[in-house]
Amino acid sequence: MPLWNFRGYVAIAVIACSLPGWAHHSHGNYDLETYRTLEGTVTEAHWINPHTWIYLEVTNLGGTATVWALEGGGINALTRGGWSQESVQVGDNISVRCHPLRAGTPSCLIGFLTPEGGVEREYD
Repeated sequence: MPLWNFRGYVAIAVIACSLPGWAHHSHGNYDLETYRTLEGTVTEAHWINPHTWIYLEVTNLGGTATVWALEGGGINALTRGGWSQESVQVGDNISVRCHPLRAGTPSCLIGFLTPEGGVEREYD
């Protein structure tokens, strides 16, 4: 095989192997133009990658409780922002401002979170 051909294959292989590092899923399923404010009690908290998840039981004015699935940022970004796994625990009463799911089901992409007894901070 000619040398120039080999270099071309190596260059293509290097580019192809680096592409997954740039990939990230879209948040197109959320209405990123709208914020919804939710207050409730944490029923589950998952400090996992690629995104953290909080399940929040929210009671409406009629007294009906609904559990919302809240997608948060990745662990590395949250840690750089001063959050830790202990920041949100099951049983905590928290408030979030989040982008609702376009489908209308009880799920949001968290933008800001106010922990119990704390101040609102970015959670993305």
